[in-house]
Amino acid sequence: MYNTDLPTRAELPSSRQLVRSTVLAAIAAGALLTTTVLPAEYGIDPTGIGRVLGLTEMGEIKTSLAAQAAAADAQVAAAPAADADAAAQVAAAPVAEARPLQATPAPMADAEPVPASPAPATADPAPVAAAPATPAQALPAKPTAPVEATPAAQTHEMTVTLKPGQAAEIKLDMRKGAEVAFEWTTRGGPVNYDTHGDTPTAAKDFYHGYGKGLQVTGDKGVLQAAFDGKHGWFWRNRSKANVSVTLNTRGEYTAIKRVL
Repeated sequence: MYNTDLPTRAELPSSRQLVRSTVLAAIAAGALLTTTVLPAEYGIDPTGIGRVLGLTEMGEIKTSLAAQAAAADAQVAAAPAADADAAAQVAAAPVAEARPLQATPAPMADAEPVPASPAPATADPAPVAAAPATPAQALPAKPTAPVEATPAAQTHEMTVTLKPGQAAEIKLDMRKGAEVAFEWTTRGGPVNYDTHGDTPTAAKDFYHGYGKGLQVTGDKGVLQAAFDGKHGWFWRNRSKANVSVTLNTRGEYTAIKRVL
């Protein structure tokens, strides 16, 4: 067997050469981090080279999607706690004590009937002259409150395609008490969803949910508006492939629009 000769000390790199190679490698890594990694992943471009190469825009999109995903996850996690607090308040509310009604005593069966007193005799009344008839005056009619027209039933079908990590939201303009029958299904995989409503006059942290779920391929039912405002569905695709969501609605609403 042939064995390679070991290098001599003179052939080995010196400490100075090793230090210089390490410094050069660190400089190259820092340059790549500043000009490529930071713009492409986080949208940070201190040199401006990333924007020229089109990497900064990609990083800004990634950062925006990550922020939206974190906000949606926080909202999904906070909703059960809000529902639990509402249930606790309902359970703690005082219950009015029921009081038995007092029965009215019935007449006794053995009691004798009381004879009716005879009506006293009266003299014939004197004739009274009839007053002249006056024409009846018509009373002014009271104004009636205008009746609000109920929106006519509408039917729509909308389809949205979600890329990996992308979200979409469709809202209906509805009056309080209006009902809409809905059904949505996915194609390509499951999605996370949150059915809720909002109104422009609500507080900043206001949330009214109708239902939510994780990794679901469809849902259907009847949505009844709890107040005047916008009510609808939010979906997010957490898979690694494109997913299409098709929504069918029929009911009392004045407009339907994709808001995200």
